[in-house]
Amino acid sequence: MRSRLLGIVLTLVVLVLVGMGVPLGRGVAAGEQQEMFLDRLTDTARFASVAQRPLIDDQPRLMERELARYQDLYGIKVALLDRSGRVVAASGEGVDVTSEEVSDLIESALAGRQPNPPELFMPWDDTELVLAEPVLADGEVRGALVTFSPTDKTRREVLLWWVVLLSASLMVLVLAVFAALPLVRWTLRPVRRLDDATGELLAAVVSGRPVAAVGSSSGPPELRRLSRSFDQMAANVGDVLAAQRAFVADASHQLRNPLTALKLRLSNLEGHVSGDAVVHQVAALAEADRLNRILDELLAMARAGSPSVDPVEVDVDRAVAGRLSAWQPAAAARTVHLVLDGEPGGRALAPPRGVEAVLDALLDNALKFAPDDTLVRVEVRRADGVVRLSVRDEGPGLTPDELERATDRFWRSPAHQNIQGSGLGLAIVRQIVDRVDGTVELSLPDDGGLRVTVTFPAAPVRP
Repeated sequence: MRSRLLGIVLTLVVLVLVGMGVPLGRGVAAGEQQEMFLDRLTDTARFASVAQRPLIDDQPRLMERELARYQDLYGIKVALLDRSGRVVAASGEGVDVTSEEVSDLIESALAGRQPNPPELFMPWDDTELVLAEPVLADGEVRGALVTFSPTDKTRREVLLWWVVLLSASLMVLVLAVFAALPLVRWTLRPVRRLDDATGELLAAVVSGRPVAAVGSSSGPPELRRLSRSFDQMAANVGDVLAAQRAFVADASHQLRNPLTALKLRLSNLEGHVSGDAVVHQVAALAEADRLNRILDELLAMARAGSPSVDPVEVDVDRAVAGRLSAWQPAAAARTVHLVLDGEPGGRALAPPRGVEAVLDALLDNALKFAPDDTLVRVEVRRADGVVRLSVRDEGPGLTPDELERATDRFWRSPAHQNIQGSGLGLAIVRQIVDRVDGTVELSLPDDGGLRVTVTFPAAPVRP
């Protein structure tokens, strides 16, 4: 944007320079040409006055010596014509009066008309300045005197003036660039800060970090007001999301006690109901268990998005080993084998118990969909400043179109509606990973199943 705004400013400067320079250049050329015209007109009129007596006495050749000396001194050719248009005296050989333009000027002079200023000529125009003055005696035209003046000197002077004007214009343009750069930077400084803040807003709000205020104190007043409005909007968004997290946490916590009481009352009904009521009691207990799991996951999500706890260094290998050991009985009950691949991951930056929560969600998700007698592979890698942790099952997987939605809250694939779950597991994983600017990637291996890969920033290796 800076280059575009600078281009607009320079375009306006160029237009002003052209609008002023072109008329000024033409004015300089016209002034130099007018000066030359008046000088040559004076000499032509003087020669026309001197030629009156030779023409009256029919001795025009008396003029040739003076005309030749004038040409030798100034390089200006002169021709004296009688009233019939015939050359009767000349400053030297090579004086041509037969061209159409010269003939017209001679006819005008023989008609008694004075020379007129010629059209404006340019530095690249090498034509001569031709003036034809009538020779008058007692008010009667006796002939015409024609001068052929080279324009080299005048054209050089015009060209020199134009070079000076062009140089001055370039200097003004350079000064305009140096003057416009600070102005453009001053104008765009709030825009640049707004752009940076906008790019950081989503990540900061989602991860629970406070949004850095733009608070621009420079730039145009309109942009400063826009910066203040943005800061207010960002603060409001942060407050709304913080209130949402607090509500989810409070609601999950407060609902736990009445839900436990409800589950206890349903359990106490065992042996006191019969017939169809037994089926409804069992279904009610199952729904209570499901609601309890949803509350646990909502509370875990609220804790994962809480900005009150800073990331800490976590021993990834110890966390992985601990969670695999804890999930081994559940896997054995399904005759599913948990396999650890990869390499030591070392230490990573994560929220407290964040790696364990991620593994619990991914292993729980994998064991739900893994068929009996299959493998669930957990792989750890450390490279490029991050620790990659992936869990891959051999279940039915997802369609390519469903991969992007799999981390949405409460989303479940239409093909898996009959499998127990709330659709919050991967959403919790994403929220935990976003807290430390990590990534979540879902992929479909060639031989089936689903692989979920998360990355955590690697902690610095201590010597």
